[in-house]
Amino acid sequence: MKRRTRLLSLGIAAVAAAVVGGYIFAAKFDVREESLALHDASRDRDVPVEISISRRAELKKMFGFKPRVAIVNHGYTVNHNEYKFLANVLATQGYLVASIQHDLPGDAPLSQVGFPFVGRMPMYERGVKNIFFALDEVKRRYPDLDYTKLTMLGHSNGGDISMFFAGHNPEIVTKIVTLDNLRVPFLMSGKSRILSFRSKDWKPDPGVVPTDEMCDDAGIELVKTEFQHVDMSDRGPETVKESIKAKLARFLADDKPAKKPAERKPTDNRLSVNYMPSN
Repeated sequence: MKRRTRLLSLGIAAVAAAVVGGYIFAAKFDVREESLALHDASRDRDVPVEISISRRAELKKMFGFKPRVAIVNHGYTVNHNEYKFLANVLATQGYLVASIQHDLPGDAPLSQVGFPFVGRMPMYERGVKNIFFALDEVKRRYPDLDYTKLTMLGHSNGGDISMFFAGHNPEIVTKIVTLDNLRVPFLMSGKSRILSFRSKDWKPDPGVVPTDEMCDDAGIELVKTEFQHVDMSDRGPETVKESIKAKLARFLADDKPAKKPAERKPTDNRLSVNYMPSN
């Protein structure tokens, strides 16, 4: 019995090693990266973008396959190219990944006062403009992609930008992944599938994260971790990144649609937020 258990443990370890090795191989030989030094003349603003795409996905385009598009939004004070561990997972699953730099030297610091979203509305609205500008530029270079089913992924402030963008544009966002967003409430419409990793040390504003029961009703997957907020980027420990990668890969591979309203229990709408942008 002990021998059988030991063999089973060795088998599981071997499979895990193979999965990790597969991502390492893909990141080194399959994923192609490209840095775009974009400039939005209408706002006189630089919008650096890091592109990641699988060479296999590019080959499949020749046979009519249309890769989907994922947008990665960085956390405050973290650079857009410091989420390669996430971009590699997305790229190896067939996405073109556009990681956008939202903060530039000379930008005003994060506001801590005011309503809504603790005075950060201008930053979220700027993020929406950056995303649409980047998408237009990516379309010019990669016209044969599926831009109708976007996946939004973001860490901290970037997670808030992701949720805010999806709230304005539910018709083109099918999946949202946040790593400890703290300000913008979760969307409860059920139109987008949501996966959110929560840290042990940073607390979201009241009303941002729904209750477990509300998440079950809306089909939202919460991952309550023992990770620190600041570790959810390339700067974090390998154990943290590997755990996030495994759950993200499974979420992306499961392509079931979000819960339809008829499939959900009645939900308390007190967390609903009007996401209309200011003029």
